[in-house]
Amino acid sequence: MVKSVKPLWYSPDNFFDLRKLQSTPAQPLFEGLTRVWEILDRLGPFITTTVQGNVAKLRRKGDFQTEAVGLWQGRVFWGVTYKLGDPTRSDLKVSHKGRPLPGAALILPGVTLIGDDIEIGEGALVESGALIKGPVIIGPYSEVRQGAYIRGAVMLSPGSVIGHATEAKNALLLAGAKAGHFAYIGDSVLGVNVNLGAGVKLANLKMKESPYLFQVGEEKFELHRRKFGAIIGDDVKIGCNTVTNPGTLIGPGLIVLPNTSVPPGYHRNRATIDR
Repeated sequence: MVKSVKPLWYSPDNFFDLRKLQSTPAQPLFEGLTRVWEILDRLGPFITTTVQGNVAKLRRKGDFQTEAVGLWQGRVFWGVTYKLGDPTRSDLKVSHKGRPLPGAALILPGVTLIGDDIEIGEGALVESGALIKGPVIIGPYSEVRQGAYIRGAVMLSPGSVIGHATEAKNALLLAGAKAGHFAYIGDSVLGVNVNLGAGVKLANLKMKESPYLFQVGEEKFELHRRKFGAIIGDDVKIGCNTVTNPGTLIGPGLIVLPNTSVPPGYHRNRATIDR
């Protein structure tokens, strides 16, 4: 019998089930990755080189969208009708002149799109008041809710959510990750099925200019970078109004209680952080 080798605490497979990422758009980000935080430097260049922008035609009428628009099979349909539903469950229905457009993405009136390097995937929903600056990949059947602010180098995997009044930059959301309400996601990665409660802030800038320090047992790492939010493993649940301090690593399956200030450093798998 071959004995399984436990992954090193800082390796990506200690935070994410890499098998679930096989054949997904995010998989190349993890190839050859040694330390999980290295993904933060890969993210921007990866999105810039892989984004397949499909909003240029919309933006010919201006950055601000004044009517409902459907994206379907590489075509743009202005003035669509729709029945809102949960796009992560394929409940969104879009039609044009009475003709159903199954799997169409929907951009509602009042959305601002800045830059042609924005990709909006099949079945995705972008609600009124959202402002999106490229490069951004909004994956299939994901959702960008009213008042969201996405300001570059952001990738939403299928079924993920950037919620109402949520801001994101240099961030990766894996499949089913949700930041539904009033969140800040800066220089961070959310694993599969992560859920951020209302008001969660992933702080990414230290008040003092000093390196990020990680120590587990005898192993120490000193990381010099200006901004570092949080790396959050698969299936983590974070309660409302919690703040993670810059340089936080949270192992998979962990529960963080509401109103918690999570200290920087590595927090182990299958634990509960309380205040």
